[in-house]
Amino acid sequence: MTGAPRLHTLSVGRSGPRVAFLHGLFGQGRNWTQIAKALAGPDGNDARCALVDLPDHGRSPWSKEFSLEAYAEAVAGTLRAVDPAEPWVVVGHSLGGKTAMMLALEHPELVSRLCVVDVAPKSYGTLERFSGYIQEMQDLPLDQLSSRADAEARFDEPNAGVKAFLLQNLRRHGDGWRWQANLDLFAADAASGSDSRIADWPLDPEDVTPYGGPVLWVAGSDSAYIGDEDLPTMRRFFPKVRLLTVKGATHWVHTDAPEVMAQALRRFVAPLASEAR
Repeated sequence: MTGAPRLHTLSVGRSGPRVAFLHGLFGQGRNWTQIAKALAGPDGNDARCALVDLPDHGRSPWSKEFSLEAYAEAVAGTLRAVDPAEPWVVVGHSLGGKTAMMLALEHPELVSRLCVVDVAPKSYGTLERFSGYIQEMQDLPLDQLSSRADAEARFDEPNAGVKAFLLQNLRRHGDGWRWQANLDLFAADAASGSDSRIADWPLDPEDVTPYGGPVLWVAGSDSAYIGDEDLPTMRRFFPKVRLLTVKGATHWVHTDAPEVMAQALRRFVAPLASEAR
C-alpha cells in the first residue's frame, strides 16, 4: 500500500539484530521497554529494538477505518524507513500479534523471525468485551480535568492495573487533555457486533503462502486466548512454529512474567546475534 503512514517508534540498543515490538489494543510501544532493555543487554550491543506505536495508538496517526492489512503495511513502511536493508525479528502481542502475523505473511522478506504473544490467527467474535472500557474513557470529562490525579479519581475502574493501562492513553494537549487512542474508531467497531474487524482474522491458509521462518508462539497458561484447537491452523500459516506456555501468566504475558519473556526472546534471537558478531 502506497502512502502508508510512518508510525512513531522509540529505539533501545545500539547494535545487534533488529527487533520490532508491536503492542496490543490500547497499548503503546513503550509498554515493551523493560523487555527491550533486557534484550539489548547492559551495554546496548545485543539487539537494536524499535518500540512501535500502532496506528490509532500512542503518537502514531489515526485511521478512518480499521484494517489489519493497513496496520501491517504501516509497520512494514516504518521498519523499512528505519533500516531499508536488514530484516527484523518481529514480536507482537494480541492485536500487535495479529499485525505481526499479517506482516510476516505479506512481507516475508522483512521478517527474519516471528514471535506471537497470546493470540491466534482466528476471529475472536466481537469487541464487545471492551465496550465498558471504551465507554468509560469516552465519558471522562476532559474539559473539566484539573490534573492526572483528578482523571484517576473520576475514572470508574476498580482494577488499578487496568485503570493505569487505559489512562496511559490520556495526554496533555495545550491547556487541556486528549486521548491518544482513536476511541471513536474502537467504539464503532465494538458496536458492530460479529462484524468486528479488530476481533477478526481476514486470511484463509488456503489463500496465502505459509511463512517459512522460525516462529515462537507464547501463551499464558491462565489466558483463554489460545486453545489446543488453534494449533493446526497456526501450523498451516506458520509450519516452523514452537509453542511456549508461560505458567501463571494471563493474556499480558510480558507484564506478568517479564523475566521469562526476556529469556525466551534472548534465546530466540541468539542465532542472529551470533551471525552479527
